[in-house]
Amino acid sequence: MQRRSFFKLSALALLASSLPFSVLAADPAKKEIVIGTTVGDFADMVTDSIKPQLEAKGYRVKLVEFTDYVTPNIALADGSLDVNCFQHKPYLESFAKDRGLSLAPITQVPTGPMGLYSGKKGQLAEVGEGSSVAIPNDPTNQARALLMLQDLGWLTLKEGINPLKASEFDVVDNPHDIKLVLLEAAQLPRSREDVDFSVINGNFAASSGIPFSEGLFLERSYDFINWVVVKSADADKPFAKDVAAAYNSPEFKAYAAKRFAGYKYPQGWGG
Repeated sequence: MQRRSFFKLSALALLASSLPFSVLAADPAKKEIVIGTTVGDFADMVTDSIKPQLEAKGYRVKLVEFTDYVTPNIALADGSLDVNCFQHKPYLESFAKDRGLSLAPITQVPTGPMGLYSGKKGQLAEVGEGSSVAIPNDPTNQARALLMLQDLGWLTLKEGINPLKASEFDVVDNPHDIKLVLLEAAQLPRSREDVDFSVINGNFAASSGIPFSEGLFLERSYDFINWVVVKSADADKPFAKDVAAAYNSPEFKAYAAKRFAGYKYPQGWGG
């Protein structure tokens, strides 16, 4: 009996030693990771690179795609998601404060720049009296768009305001009497037929097949790079660390360099 038990234990030890270390590294308390992203580039990152890496560690990975900026955080907070990836830190902090949610950013991700794109007018020089410009209607991305329009010289915001919280009510100089058209961010690519210019978030430009090279003007700020987010209570759990490691792995960096040229890369990557 003892010899048979010893044989079984030896066989199990041999089997374990033959498995790749990554398979044994998965969080034993977490078998499945549900990741939510907006459609487009962030979903592609999961499908093409993050999901295979996590599966190699023994996790099951499910991707849920969204077309708005509200549901992914609600779903994360209520436990429908384990991770989401779609938002920059100013939006996360504002949303979490307003909704009383405890969410934590764990790593940056490559992020397409917001840009001003042609609509009925194709050149910056064509801006004129009463030109219409579509911008996002959520507060932090609206501020982001206004800062870009100020950098462009099309309007001026009040001095002394928090630039990350600027709204259309903070515009003090509008020499072209630009008409701001506030729309949900996902609708901005389609708005180009109806307005003179449209300010489009990088992920929605990418998912709509709009090259960044077509942007008439691209944002300069680094404040709006996007983050992978989990519930605060999960931030130090092994599965969250495995997710962060996947987004910073050599495999993902090589994939991003090839697939997402022109994006802003995480500051921690250097270079």
